[in-house]
Amino acid sequence: MATTTRDPAIDLSDLEFWSRPQRERLAAFARLREREHPAFFPELGLPFIKQGPGFWALTRHADVVEASRTPQVFSSEPTATTIPDMPAYIARYLGSMINMDDPRHAKIRRIVSRAFTPRVLAKLETDLQATATRIVDDVLKRGPGDFVTDVAARLPLTVICDMVGVPEPVRPMVFDRTNTLLGIGDPEYTAGRDFRGEVTRLGALYVLVRVVTAAYELNHLAMKLARRRRRDPADDLMSALVTADVDGERLTDKEIGSFFILLVVAGNETTRNAMSHGLKLFTDHPEQRALLLEDFEAHAPGAVEEIVRMATPVIQMRRTVTRDHEMNGHTYRAGEKVLLFYNSANRDAEVFENPDVFDITRSPNPHVGFGGPGPHFCLGANLARREITVMFRELFTRVPEIRANGRPDRLYSNFINGIKHLPFTY
Repeated sequence: MATTTRDPAIDLSDLEFWSRPQRERLAAFARLREREHPAFFPELGLPFIKQGPGFWALTRHADVVEASRTPQVFSSEPTATTIPDMPAYIARYLGSMINMDDPRHAKIRRIVSRAFTPRVLAKLETDLQATATRIVDDVLKRGPGDFVTDVAARLPLTVICDMVGVPEPVRPMVFDRTNTLLGIGDPEYTAGRDFRGEVTRLGALYVLVRVVTAAYELNHLAMKLARRRRRDPADDLMSALVTADVDGERLTDKEIGSFFILLVVAGNETTRNAMSHGLKLFTDHPEQRALLLEDFEAHAPGAVEEIVRMATPVIQMRRTVTRDHEMNGHTYRAGEKVLLFYNSANRDAEVFENPDVFDITRSPNPHVGFGGPGPHFCLGANLARREITVMFRELFTRVPEIRANGRPDRLYSNFINGIKHLPFTY
């Protein structure tokens, strides 16, 4: 087992760490970045889940970038999204291309990328604008409320469901089940009560049942949509998936189902969290809001990148070392796990001047909020940029005084930097 000296006040495996105030966690990661070598953390023991020895925490920008660029050493298999290896009864639903290496990953990604080309995204612009207009119409009609549910969640959910042909009546179910999959351990979404103390067998079983049920229901929906598109193809992503040819083979139902889950989870949750963090950032930094409103089109691109850097909706991803490898003065052994902490890399003072300052004019801004460079860079990054731009353009044009009105209710997670609820007023 790997061992290393680490700060006893910092334990990234401890559930309690992830319930601390944001400023305390940022300070902890700053201390980790100052270390000569990465810190090793034993894995948390969870009922019904096989416990591994632990993981190395990559917290510096240089390490995260280099590991991302070296997938032949830092592998996404068997999983990139969970610290422990996923049990087979969960992996059957969540084993999407995000948990694959090339060449299989590249082949599936080429199929899916057809839905994210500049030409397709340009065609989406009219629909994005119409949806944003309806959302702001409702805001003006209803008055102040919850920015997450009333605004931020609606645009990406509508867009991604349109792309895969999810019928309108089913969309609330999709929203709820994606919350469950990414809110593992949060009492609002999966636990039913607060399990931040000792993780009991009964509590863990309850969470696992909720997660597997949510994954099954989304997979079942994907199978229904796939059958429909095989009979009646349309101009949507599901049709492209069911008719695609990969080396003379069609994607299996399992591959279609797992990719569908990846798409609705990533396409819905991460963009909505970036928007929610964005409103809070502009509320806390009125001078940046004023600068954006002076010339929205000129400053919007920089504002979006800075929101994503500061928010870093996906906190970390896992990689597994395929062979002994030295990187930046440290030797990693075959079979070891590493976690790429994007949230920490995006605050690295070696790369970003005044990293804790929100500055929409920051340039260059080589953040890793969409993942590091390499084969797993976020496929939907340009769609997310467009969604954030369109939504804030519509909001700040028609409701320029909109602002957060209270503390955000943060998701309890070591994976997603989420905001569950955010009161707003205008």
